[in-house]
Amino acid sequence: MKNLILLLAASLVLCSCSSKQQAIKPNILFILLDDLGKEWISAYGADDVKTPTIDKIADTGILFENVYSMPQCTPSRVTLLTGQYPWRHGWINHYDVPRWGHGGRFDPEQNPSYAKNLQQAGYNTCIAGKWQINDFRIEPEILNDVGFDEYCMWTGGEGGNLEKSQHRYWNPYIHTKDGSRTYEGKFGEDIFSDFIIDFMKKNKNEPMMIYYAMCLPHGPLTTTPAKPEAPKKEQHKAMVRYTDIILDKLIIALEDLQIRENTIIVWTTDNGSSGGLIGHRTGKPVRGGKTYLSENGVNAPFIVNCPGLVPEGKVSDALIDFTDLFPTFCDLAGAKPSGDYTYDGHSFAPILLGESEKSERNWIMGIGSHPAKIVNGKIKNAFAFRDRAIRDKNYKAYINTSGEIYEIVNVKNDFYEQVNLIDNNRSEVIQAKEKFQLVLDKLPKQDNNPVYKTGVAPYFNIPEEQLLKSSLKSMKKPNKTRPFNHSEK
Repeated sequence: MKNLILLLAASLVLCSCSSKQQAIKPNILFILLDDLGKEWISAYGADDVKTPTIDKIADTGILFENVYSMPQCTPSRVTLLTGQYPWRHGWINHYDVPRWGHGGRFDPEQNPSYAKNLQQAGYNTCIAGKWQINDFRIEPEILNDVGFDEYCMWTGGEGGNLEKSQHRYWNPYIHTKDGSRTYEGKFGEDIFSDFIIDFMKKNKNEPMMIYYAMCLPHGPLTTTPAKPEAPKKEQHKAMVRYTDIILDKLIIALEDLQIRENTIIVWTTDNGSSGGLIGHRTGKPVRGGKTYLSENGVNAPFIVNCPGLVPEGKVSDALIDFTDLFPTFCDLAGAKPSGDYTYDGHSFAPILLGESEKSERNWIMGIGSHPAKIVNGKIKNAFAFRDRAIRDKNYKAYINTSGEIYEIVNVKNDFYEQVNLIDNNRSEVIQAKEKFQLVLDKLPKQDNNPVYKTGVAPYFNIPEEQLLKSSLKSMKKPNKTRPFNHSEK
């Protein structure tokens, strides 16, 4: 009898120590905004705009300070989908598949996808918003193949069909299981968010994974349903505010469906704001950093919230980058990543569940941007070894296309990253450089190109020489925003 009591007690201890997500199978609502830096979010100290709903989920959840996206759309989105760095999955350069053609495509048969793994773990999955790494005219059901049960997507600008397809906001051109068409008089984000709410209503009694890749606040500048008469100079702010309104709408729907406390909201952006925008953060002007490796380009706003599950009122300095989303989603869902692939990410689910305050990382990486080129009918990267940035909580190394560290900055004390410490003899600077060099030494000397099988002939191909010219021009651009001129407005 005594042994039986001890066995039961041990079982109870094991159950109590099991991770929370295994007990509750949480829904995951992953919201990815397009082109938005911290300087436009009041939770991160933005001076020029108020985002009350975003602020609220930050105040009642975890606000992260050190999360790296990649510098531009394509490398960021493929990275978060696959759990691999761009140098591994190959999509280092930006490549707008429906606009540029040449048979380029994200190939779900040769690349991992967290959506597939969550499906296998019993999750119903959906995606809404922006994709751009497949052409829906050629592969109308590709999102099913990637692992999403339902979809409602802007097509992206389709080469040969730009007059219709370029519209993502007013009168948007959207692809669903019923095909692609224009929604006259409608606003894109309203259609996407309504679709997500309908999906939640249909699946509220089963675990859900929802990926909402917003189009906002990427250009072109536009009015919104909340500010239909906003003048041009106020339109970007109006677009940012509308992302906040949409978030509030989704939270209200979760509450009405009584699944708010079982839904983990992960809110972030794919890269910094457009370089033509200047916002102010805690009194300092910040130029948009999209395509750049400086902090305004890759240090993404990142907030996670779930009442009663995710700790409240926390600010985390844990090191995380976009490769970590794949294993974290799998961890939360109780899913196992496929053993057919190599992954670069580390799960930070223990931080989200209040079981730890540290990630498994002591460095994070940002890499990739600017157009790719076409060589022998296939997408190829502009460089054999792309420049990149590696950082820890205090220091950051810039690495050039020869694989050499040429700049070290103190990201804690040097807001504009202007002071190069590469020749500094302080012991902590030397130790940081040595640590980054060890990371660099373990990386391949040549990056991969995208891996895919070319499918049906594309509807439209951008002239190869035009894409090559754009790629060559971009190769000459710096990987860091220029020092800020305080006379700029």
